[in-house]
Amino acid sequence: MNYQDNIGGSGQYELIKRRRSEVPDAERVLTLQGKLYQKAKLEREYKFYVLYDKMFIPYMLREAWKQVKQNAGSPGIDGVSIADIEQNGVKDYLEELGEELRTRTYRPRAVKRVMIPKANGGERPLGIPTVKDRIAQTVCKMILEPIFEADFEECSHGFRPNRSSKGAMQMIKENLVKGKTTILDADLSNYFDTIPHDKLITAVKLRITDPRMLQLIEMWLKCPVYENGQFKGGKKQKMGTPQGGVISPLLANVYMHLLDRIIGSTKSLFYAHGVSIVRYADDFVLMGKSIPPEVMKKLRALIERMGLHLNENKTKLLNATKQTFDFLGFTIRYSRDLFVPGKKYWEIFSSSKSESKIRERIRAFLRIGGHYTPEKVAAGLNAIIRGWLNYFDLSGLSYMKMPRRRLRFYLVTTIHRYYNRKSQRKSRLYRQKAFEVLKARFGLIDPTMYSLGFSSK
Repeated sequence: MNYQDNIGGSGQYELIKRRRSEVPDAERVLTLQGKLYQKAKLEREYKFYVLYDKMFIPYMLREAWKQVKQNAGSPGIDGVSIADIEQNGVKDYLEELGEELRTRTYRPRAVKRVMIPKANGGERPLGIPTVKDRIAQTVCKMILEPIFEADFEECSHGFRPNRSSKGAMQMIKENLVKGKTTILDADLSNYFDTIPHDKLITAVKLRITDPRMLQLIEMWLKCPVYENGQFKGGKKQKMGTPQGGVISPLLANVYMHLLDRIIGSTKSLFYAHGVSIVRYADDFVLMGKSIPPEVMKKLRALIERMGLHLNENKTKLLNATKQTFDFLGFTIRYSRDLFVPGKKYWEIFSSSKSESKIRERIRAFLRIGGHYTPEKVAAGLNAIIRGWLNYFDLSGLSYMKMPRRRLRFYLVTTIHRYYNRKSQRKSRLYRQKAFEVLKARFGLIDPTMYSLGFSSK
């Protein structure tokens, strides 16, 4: 259950029947979020002018701490880890943070930036706020998210509660079946790093007018970045939300909602030409029976007006009945039916790039695990395989029979080589069918036999 299901007020009645100490923190947060969501949903033009007092409510801080702890993560610039906080006392730590928020003496620390390798050989920046800042941002997100959720369009699927890539792919397939086979596969250049602060705050103000909440958001946006021994950005910074910040995905959705709303408006040029959008965070496609030049021109003007930039090298217009296209790691293809002559159907499966990524993850795991026991090898590989299949194997939507077979073949050959390299010390699985042994004795997942709910031995 979530706050969107809790509109009727039954949750509040249940709270009244029990003592406050008997109500779990998560339930109390859910009830508060339900109230905010209901207010925003029923009054579309309402602006919330008193929200900051909820930032230092003890149960909000406790629930935020649970979420931050569950997500784990590295220490920020102050070097304080989750384990350090637990060792020194969580209660005192949260009380101190709550007092800083109450007296408005809270000041976020600089964000530590690390570079994450990308599959194409490049690097992606990742910001790591301190644990304290992650807790404060989580509380803020718990307050603001239900308000903006009441406004977000159905075409938006990324970084939202109870939504995932499956919904986006389902919507794409439904549009294709309706004949919307002309696709504009759009790509924004460095979206998170180029969001203009002034325009983002203007978008937030459409719903939030509490100056204390707005000041918090601006402080997080203007946090300096610590990279390679130097501090960058700060108060003079005018664009970007640090990737890795808890609040960043929500703010990114708030800003892109402007585009969703314009494209989906019944008064828009897009609607007049039957063009719709499917979006997951900053990745989106436009779909229509045709996408004329004036629609393309309008999109570019909107993107430019928002202070963003289309990557022209990666943005392409295509006919999906003749060309395949990739979205969110999936490949969409109009395929011939092997059994019914002349019949075609829309096929969705993992892209070759996605398959390359999982093979690289398997190689990397085995590369550093030269001395792992068979139990540890099976457990580590299972985590990789299970996560990949759970993402791509969408019941009734994606076709993963061949990708499963290719993954199994890769596992068989790679695990065989892995144990044969141990020939000098004659490991237990040397010159054996290592994949089959790991599968039978240690619960290694066979991709061709895996199903949702599978649990290894």
